[in-house]
Amino acid sequence: GQSVHKLPEEMKPLWRVPVGGGFSSPVISGKDLVYFDEDGQQEVVHLLDSQTGKEKWKVPVASRFEDEWGAGPRSTPLIHGNRVFVQSCNGEFRCLSLADGKVQWAVSFEKDFGVTFLGSKAKEGTAARRGNNGSPVLDGSDVIVPVGSTNGATLVCFDAKTGKERWRCGQDEAAYSSPQVASIGGAAQVVYLSADALLGVARADGQLLWRVPLKTGAKRHAATPVISGDRVMVNSHTFGLICFGISQTDGKWTAAEQWANREMKINLATPVLVNGLLFSQGPKKNFVCVDAATGALKWEQPGFGKDYSSTLVAGNQLLALTDDGQLVLLAGVSEKYAELGRAQVCGKNWNFPALANGKLYVRDARELACYDLGL
Repeated sequence: GQSVHKLPEEMKPLWRVPVGGGFSSPVISGKDLVYFDEDGQQEVVHLLDSQTGKEKWKVPVASRFEDEWGAGPRSTPLIHGNRVFVQSCNGEFRCLSLADGKVQWAVSFEKDFGVTFLGSKAKEGTAARRGNNGSPVLDGSDVIVPVGSTNGATLVCFDAKTGKERWRCGQDEAAYSSPQVASIGGAAQVVYLSADALLGVARADGQLLWRVPLKTGAKRHAATPVISGDRVMVNSHTFGLICFGISQTDGKWTAAEQWANREMKINLATPVLVNGLLFSQGPKKNFVCVDAATGALKWEQPGFGKDYSSTLVAGNQLLALTDDGQLVLLAGVSEKYAELGRAQVCGKNWNFPALANGKLYVRDARELACYDLGL
């Protein structure tokens, strides 16, 4: 969690490699970097040496998906020990060996759970239309996947090593959000923003603890819940930014709205929480700071990004990558917007960068680049 003192005068990449399309982010574990793209026919997962950009292997996972927003996978891979987990747009989930890319186990949302992927034939939103964008979450020896079956498998928990199913739960379709695991009210829970609701299930067995119906136009629930203690915050372009307090009395769970900022209609970005403040791309081509205790806007900076930016925490500072490829270094907890540096690091993107070992890994639809931030 070191801070960046300033951005280098000239942001020259240590290395760069050409890549195909996709809104999936690179992930790094030591010397291993995994990214997921498309080659014109298929969605393909790649392993690179994170220090040199040299490719070690690549494995096709599923047929390529494209809509008017772009082509390629939208779910970010997950590295755990000697394995990597990937999920295609059309719902093919794979556990691969990190060493050689060989399939260790696999499930198909369609064949195994009855979730038909419709693509643009679908009349409304959800993952069946725009792709399985939400990423899995790993907890202990399990991986929890947003499958999105209305037939009792909104979320499915698998043994990460063997693929054996531990539990399944829920009647909701998946949207584009990722599940989170947290201890809330003294209980380990999986929190998920489905196409229709915000819900919490028991981590151990998937039993539904609480559920709040939330409606958004086109069912575009894209942001991941932000959890702070016993409170869960979610956002969308329809209902704005809402905070729920989660509590239990005599074994009965309730989720009560604590505050709502209806104007804060953050569409695609997930805010980051730092010292009681939420930082995010705002709803009006702006960057915002919101008090997480009350939902009140602390400050905003107009003219920031077009539709989206990704925000990372770096020590006591923030790194925001705008959708037109500018990396902006910001002072974190401050009373006003304080920009410390800015540099063009890639092209048009909706891809989160990755920060690891003092290096920033950035991709767009054409290339993946590694920058030394001098940490």
